[in-house]
Amino acid sequence: MSVRPLLTMGDERLLQTAVPVTDFSSVELSELIQDMHDTMQAHDGAGLAAPQIGAALRVVIFGGSDNVRYPERPEVPYTVLINPHIDVLDSTQELGWEGCLSLPGLRGEVPRFTTIRYSGFTADGTPLEREAHGFHARVVQHEVDHLDGLLYPLRMPDMSRFGFEHALDL
Repeated sequence: MSVRPLLTMGDERLLQTAVPVTDFSSVELSELIQDMHDTMQAHDGAGLAAPQIGAALRVVIFGGSDNVRYPERPEVPYTVLINPHIDVLDSTQELGWEGCLSLPGLRGEVPRFTTIRYSGFTADGTPLEREAHGFHARVVQHEVDHLDGLLYPLRMPDMSRFGFEHALDL
């Protein structure tokens, strides 16, 4: 389909709450998912939420094969997740560096739960439920935050751990 422009921090649409998908058979949903995939791939993303390309729907995609932005991270299965829900399975949190296609060139250290269960639906409306740990869990939480109008700096406890990738000692 096509690579869509990414919204960047400061665009008020990134702060809005996305609405649930109700029609899994629509052409518009299929086109949105394809455009999200193409956009994520074009920008070497680990994930993408529909609001990042201007669609206020509760749709995220994440994962895939090797990622040049996260070369030493374990592979996360490519997933289309619609109307996601997260359950925290362990209250343990871990600080980790995150980037975001909507904050190009920046990274920040963000606390995330280490073990979660996520559920929702696939592109065709089939229920999906999966446990995730570590980086996989981090990516899912990051993308689902976008659906609630949260960018990762809002979760950061220490803004001295936020900066441009080229200036940080990562």
